[in-house]
Amino acid sequence: MLGVDPGTRLTGYAVVEAKGGKVSALAAGCLELYKFEEHAVRLQKIWSKVEGLIREFSPSALAIEAPFYGKNPQATLKLGRAQGVAMAAAMHLQVPVYEYAPRAVKLAITGNGGASKEQTACMVLTHFGERNLDPEGLGADAFDALAVALTHVYRVCSGRNHAPRPRSTSKKSGGWQAFVQQNPDRLKI
Repeated sequence: MLGVDPGTRLTGYAVVEAKGGKVSALAAGCLELYKFEEHAVRLQKIWSKVEGLIREFSPSALAIEAPFYGKNPQATLKLGRAQGVAMAAAMHLQVPVYEYAPRAVKLAITGNGGASKEQTACMVLTHFGERNLDPEGLGADAFDALAVALTHVYRVCSGRNHAPRPRSTSKKSGGWQAFVQQNPDRLKI
């Protein structure tokens, strides 16, 4: 499974493998596109990276974060181009593409569609653990790509719409702090 968090300044990517009920991270990182002035060059770099990852790891699918609609139409257009190039590279190599809204990813990973990037990254790190994922040097975009890939695994591969959750005895969870208190084993401090 290849997860991509597209952007024209930074594009996060992650390759995960689901095997025997466990999901392992095989690769994760960030493509630093801000180094290139020309927008077309940035798009070409995204295509090359996605194509290279597909050729190296042969993922069963590409899971990509859908662009959010901001107030700046130019930024939204550029983000859509980055997403489109990544999708086209996957389709060119006959890899199916699945798109997930940012809120859906946060909901799948944390149980809260309004979770912060830090909360999402914390849950991703907890899922993989340091044995399988070295968080040093991974930026927020790489964690977002890992989250998108995990969302796909939860939704498609396992038939669930979210991460495995411990049973709760109350109907209302009480928010993020209550979750932390109820699930200390899921957090890395």
